[in-house]
Amino acid sequence: MQKIQVAVPDVVEAAKDADILIFVIPHQFIRGLAAAMLGKIKSTAVGLSLIKGFDSSDGKSIKLISKVVEEHLKIPCYVLMGANLANEVAEEKFCETTIGVRDKRFAPVLRDLMMTPNFRVVCVEDCEAVEVCGALKNIVACGAGFVDGLGLGDNTKAAVIRLGLMEMIKFVDTFFGGSKLSTFFESCGVADLITTCYGGRNRRVCEQFVKTTKSIKELEDELLGGMKLQGPATAEEVNGMLKAQNMTDKFPLFTAVHRICTRELKPTDLIDQIRNHPEHTGETSDLSKLNLHFDIKIHIFFNKGLR
Repeated sequence: MQKIQVAVPDVVEAAKDADILIFVIPHQFIRGLAAAMLGKIKSTAVGLSLIKGFDSSDGKSIKLISKVVEEHLKIPCYVLMGANLANEVAEEKFCETTIGVRDKRFAPVLRDLMMTPNFRVVCVEDCEAVEVCGALKNIVACGAGFVDGLGLGDNTKAAVIRLGLMEMIKFVDTFFGGSKLSTFFESCGVADLITTCYGGRNRRVCEQFVKTTKSIKELEDELLGGMKLQGPATAEEVNGMLKAQNMTDKFPLFTAVHRICTRELKPTDLIDQIRNHPEHTGETSDLSKLNLHFDIKIHIFFNKGLR
């Protein structure tokens, strides 16, 4: 017998008997959604967030979306992030993703729920790094879009991607210490960063931001068909936190992207802003200075590669 699927427009009605709740909305709306669902879902439910962004209610600090869900709905919430451009997933083209889940009991359940022959899932326990990567890569993608709009070429774009990855690693280490460097080699890390910097909507809109006189908001409305842009909003939230910590100079790419999006700087100023990046002065180029823990698999990988 063929199953009939029916769309339920009322989120509370749709979620009330669910054992697993999957959150896929623009990060700006998570608090309102959680407020609507509070006390109306199963107490044993588990959340899985696909939301790539941060929550910032005071403009001076950021909170992980999974933590907002946990605090407001009183359920555990894990995260799924990866190189998963939506149109390619819908077309069932092969891709990978990463689920960050601390409770080993739920790892096989979430993996089997999400995995298909063309959507492969790897579970790791490093939840915070997985989620932070998903948010920060959109800021870097904006920088890649500026490079494309300026016609600066692939060498410059590669430099922006590399510097962006280093700032992502440093950001996680600074504010969410204890993560594993190996997490950045999962789909949620370098793979998602590369995909977004070449094919994502943040890159596309920021390229047109350079080529036209239109604002980010105008281009969002014109090009995205109702979808929301995460990069500029995340850059603003991160910049507010860095300002409060007096650390904007430690993350010059993140800072430059925010200032360009808000027209404090011209896109042509991007390279000047990162020309003296700490990575180029030797201040942070040695990964051993970071407090990230190498996974044994990374050691084995590099040791084999050197033989």
